[in-house]
Amino acid sequence: MFNASLNTSSPSGDRHVLAAYGWDEDWAAEFAPYAAQGLLPGRVVRVDRGQCDVMTADGVVRADTAFVTPHDPLRVICTGDWAAVEAGGNPRYVKAYLPRRTAFVRSTSSKRSEGQILAANVDHAIIAVSLAVELDLGRVERFLALAWESGAQPLVVLTKADLVPDPVTLGHLVQDVESTAPGVQVLTVSSLTGEGMDVLAAVVGSGTSVLLGISGAGKSTLANALLGEEVMEVQAAREVDGKGRHTTTTRNLLALPGGGVLIDTPGLRGVGLWDAEAGVGQVFSEIEEYAARCRFQDCAHEAEPGCGVLAAVDAGALSERRLESYRKLLRENQRIVAKTDARLRAEIRRDWRLKSAQGRANYAAKRGGRV
Repeated sequence: MFNASLNTSSPSGDRHVLAAYGWDEDWAAEFAPYAAQGLLPGRVVRVDRGQCDVMTADGVVRADTAFVTPHDPLRVICTGDWAAVEAGGNPRYVKAYLPRRTAFVRSTSSKRSEGQILAANVDHAIIAVSLAVELDLGRVERFLALAWESGAQPLVVLTKADLVPDPVTLGHLVQDVESTAPGVQVLTVSSLTGEGMDVLAAVVGSGTSVLLGISGAGKSTLANALLGEEVMEVQAAREVDGKGRHTTTTRNLLALPGGGVLIDTPGLRGVGLWDAEAGVGQVFSEIEEYAARCRFQDCAHEAEPGCGVLAAVDAGALSERRLESYRKLLRENQRIVAKTDARLRAEIRRDWRLKSAQGRANYAAKRGGRV
């Protein structure tokens, strides 16, 4: 029977093959009940149409996911999961997967607004942003909210730095991103010149990292540079708008030669929030600090007297763009949560009625009591 301990070694004395994919004593302890059933541990490196590739001590095996495909889309197996796989059989089946330490989830673009899990058991969320096009700070904030909510540590990587040769201009761009990402490292890199790649390699050299960003952000190019070989297909972005084609069509987990593992993801057209209120609060931590100074605890930061947030805007300490982005993400997240929470839907409708009534009363007062 397979011994699930991290210290298990091959006859040649080599380190356990799964250690390179993040296997440790805690995972071994979680897996013990499945080991007793004769199942093999492995990490899911790719999922595609009811099948998945799993890295085990015996190498990569192809397994069917029929036993781990529930109706809840957030509970389906995904890249990065640690799986319990049958030791033999044709086909082999994944019988279960271990509880996730972290999970990167977004809402789908469907009318049902379901959640979609993109990657599991991630330590670092690398948000790739191309400097070849105009910065979209709102999109950066959106990615950061999802990253913080996942439980991973975000890192913003500004790619294609060689296309901004003026150091002053580059410095301003970095400052703009840093202002939208409190508590997050912002790194400029160029796969062409190698700038910043040593720092990025050091970050991803331990644990599991996921590459996130829109098409054309340079994710696959970064992956190839970190891997030291052309593993991921790369296509040039359009010069008109900097958008690229989806050269990566599945989420792939790859072991890096310098240590650590990397999950490359397809370009994301839509980055919808999914129950990410805590993540939004983390991205806009300075607004939450200003809100603590508001006179009223239920201050909506719209026009209330004694509002600490509006005072910060008036003083120039907080930009109007940043406040509006904060409001927008909170509203969006509230709508998503309300679709699955009947009590919250009722509260939203009640608040809407109260605000409507207040608006009518204010309007009537302005007209001298005439409705």
